[in-house]
This record gives sequence, C-alpha cells and structure tokens, in this order.
Amino acid sequence: MTDIPRRAISRTAKLAALPLGFAGRTVLGMGKRVTGLASDVISAEIQQRTAEQLFSVLGQLKGGAMKFGQALSVFEAALPEEVAAPYRQALTKLQEAAPPLPVASVHKVLASQLGPAWRDRFVSFDDSPAAAASIGQVHRAVWRMPDGTGRDVAVKIQYPGAGDALLADLKQLSRLGGMFRAIQPGLDVKPLLAELRERITEELDYELEAESQRAFAAAYADDPEIYVPAVFSASPRVLVTEWVEGTPLADIIRNGSEQQRNQAGRLMATLHLSAPARAGLLHADPHPGNFRLLADGRLGVIDFGAVARMPEGTPEPIGRIAGLALRGDADEVMAGLRAEGFVSSDEPVDAQALLDFLRPMLEPIAAEEFRFTRAWLRAEAARLASPRSPAYQFSRQLNLPPSYLLIHRVTLGSIGVLCQLEAKAPYRGILERWLPGFAPVS
Repeated sequence: MTDIPRRAISRTAKLAALPLGFAGRTVLGMGKRVTGLASDVISAEIQQRTAEQLFSVLGQLKGGAMKFGQALSVFEAALPEEVAAPYRQALTKLQEAAPPLPVASVHKVLASQLGPAWRDRFVSFDDSPAAAASIGQVHRAVWRMPDGTGRDVAVKIQYPGAGDALLADLKQLSRLGGMFRAIQPGLDVKPLLAELRERITEELDYELEAESQRAFAAAYADDPEIYVPAVFSASPRVLVTEWVEGTPLADIIRNGSEQQRNQAGRLMATLHLSAPARAGLLHADPHPGNFRLLADGRLGVIDFGAVARMPEGTPEPIGRIAGLALRGDADEVMAGLRAEGFVSSDEPVDAQALLDFLRPMLEPIAAEEFRFTRAWLRAEAARLASPRSPAYQFSRQLNLPPSYLLIHRVTLGSIGVLCQLEAKAPYRGILERWLPGFAPVS
C-alpha cells in the first residue's frame, strides 16, 4: 500500500465491490438454506464475511471511507448482539489502526512542511508509525526544545491526497445506504455522511486543529480530571504535540475493569458536557481511539481535528426542556420543543404523548446514577427505528433543526461509547453542573 489511491477508478472499484460481495454471500446463504443448514449459522457466516470485506476495504482506502467507518463504529453497541458480535473486532480495528504510509512518503511530507532540515528539529524520529487513522498517521519522536532538551511527542502526518480521497470516498459511500440497511434495517447513513462532508475541510487543516487543541489545553490546564497535551508545532499537514501515555478506550472496552469503565465513562460525559462552557468548543469525534485513561486516572484527549465552535456554550433550551420533561410538565415541554423547531408550529401533536415518547431517552438522568449498557441502547434503537413501533410512528411528526444536528450526532456517538464501556456514573449530577438551564430534579 503506497499513498492514498488517487485514481477514481481504483477507489470506486474497491467501494463498488462491497455491495456486490454482500449480495453474493447472501445468495450463497440462500443456497445453503436449501441444503438444510440452520439459518442462524448462515446469517452469522454471512455477517462475519461481510464485516471482514467491508472493514478491510474501508481501512485500506483510509480517507473518507475509513472516517465513515470510525463514525459508524461508535454505534456498534446499538446493533443486536447476534449482528454485533461478528462486527466488533473489525470495528475496533478501524478505531486504532490502518495500513502504514511508506517511509519515503513520510519523509517527503516532513520536508515539505518542516523544511529540508526537518531532522534537526528532532532529537530522534521513529519511522514506524505508532498509530494510523482516517486522514493521517502518528509517529513517535523526541522534539528538540529551544534549551536543547528533548520532549516525547506525537507527530501526526497527513496522507498525501487525503482531501481528494475524502470527498471521493464519501460521495461513493452515499450510494451504499442499502448495504448498511441490510446490517441494521433502521440505519440511515446519509445524514451522517452529509455531516461528515461538512467537517472535512476543517479536519484537513492541521493548523486549525492546533488552534482548537490549544484552546482546549488552556481551558483544562491543571484540571484534575481531563488532560489535553501541549502543541509544539503546526503546519497544514504536520502536527507535533506532546506524547500521551495511557490505556486506549478501545482496550478498556475489550478488557477493562469495572472501575476503569466507570471512570472512563464519567470523564467522557464530563468532557462532552463541560467543553462548550469552558472552551466554547465541543469535541465532535467521540470514537474510542481519541481517548486514553492515564495512570493517574485522568482522561487524555488526543485528537481535535473535529470540533464544533460554540462560543455561547450549549444552547440553554436543551437543559431546560430536559428538566421540564423529568418533572413531567408536558405542556411546557411541548412549548419548548415547538419554539426550537422540533415540533412544527402548525402540527397538532399530543403533549402527553410527546412526553411519553421522550421519557425513555431520559432514563440515564432520571436517577442519581445510571449504567449505560448495550442492551439499553439496543432496546432504544429498536423502539425508535422499527417501523412497527408506535415511537417510530410518533417520531415522524418531529423535526431535527439543522442547528441541533451536530450536537445530536455527537451526543449519540458519546452515548454509543458509554454503552460499549457499560459505564455507571452520576450522569444527572454532571448535567446539573454543566448543562445550562438544567434545573435539579426535586
């Protein structure tokens, strides 16, 4: 594997092969069913082979295909267990690894971004990548400080051609909605892809990412719970930041203790809810590969390529309406949602039915403590996504205003990770501290 494949024909062929391969295996399964093989065995075999092909191709393409795979992976906890099991290993691979960029290409990017004498800026540089993601890979190095000392750093290097590849991949993936509906019937990937497209330009600009990371670092300086590494150097395609040692959340999801899971979940919720108030920013890429649990118990955050600028903090109506719903004030909930555009001004909607629709979603903050679980998320996904469900029918009367789309997507992604962690924490107390308008429940 060299640089990101640049020829559209090559990339399109790889992506186009996905639904064809899936269809072929489905036909194979039908054939085996005729021979008497149990349908659940066929289904598991088809799912596993589809997962292997799907995520192998997404990972090889890097670019937008892998970015989409990472975004999709945080929703793995919502899939039924018999479907989720064959996907889990392939999904977590996307969160932490991808085929590496050749050494010659790495050096070429460093020379173009840091100058021909780029080696002089490092005490040492490891040519083998420590991690790889959707649009770049990370190398470990020792940065030469002005006083001659060295600091352990992470050097993020953007793949050549990443911008064109991102746009091309997302355009192709938008045509594969049917395949993902075969994985999960209620799954609509088009809004996710549209929102990812809007963030591409920002994620490709490492200088902008450095600006966001510095803002987070300033907001959480000396914080006892959240750790944001320092930025040492930034150019459009190379970012040098402090190296962070810790246990990746993907490892904690797989093998972590209950204490680690609960700690990681509580701190992720704290970061998600406090950042708009403290930094005027929302960390908008909540997949496990972006977080580490440090030895001292803090949550290390290592990627700020996707953020939402929220200079006025989280919109006050979110907290106010959630509090009203918990207190059972159906008419005020209706009025608040109508004012924000969630309910059409001329749509007749029963206020009590609306409250009944919302209350299960608020279960995590109805009590002082709550444990997010895959089973809880699967039940909610089934309630909201099945066309036969009354909640699904009711949801068709509601809107998601564009101004809330990103907040909604990031919150769902964060909940997906909390459910993968199966984390128990006092989430209501975190909302009471950080969410504007959220009044304590008596």
